[in-house]
Amino acid sequence: MATAPYGPAPGGEPANADRGLQSAFGLLRRLTDELATLLRQELALAAAEVTHSVRVVLTAAASLAVGGAVLFTGLLAMLAAAVLGLSTVLPPWLAALVIGAAVAVIGIALLWAGAHSFRPSALKPSRTAESLRRDRDVITRRQP
Repeated sequence: MATAPYGPAPGGEPANADRGLQSAFGLLRRLTDELATLLRQELALAAAEVTHSVRVVLTAAASLAVGGAVLFTGLLAMLAAAVLGLSTVLPPWLAALVIGAAVAVIGIALLWAGAHSFRPSALKPSRTAESLRRDRDVITRRQP
């Protein structure tokens, strides 16, 4: 029975240099395959997060647009009624000014709330960034 430089070969087969090179090449090929798979998975995660973020933004924009249109038509009717009702106590121009100012304050508050939902931090793919940090730590053998 022949022995390898580091002990007997597994299965009693003679050890040779080609077998050592094949396993090194096999390991290298496996490493590149696994890194390619990891990269594909990370890209898929990033794409899924971006798609989700875009869907959230589009849903918010559509909701704002439709809600604004419906609110605007109802608001016009109520404003006309409020001006007519207030004009029994105040001059008509002053009643329209008071109602217009109150509606402007409410409109500014609604615009601020809608713009707040478009903040950039809501669009950041945070799970992908964290996953990439963990992958880097594993590859460099660091503790997270």
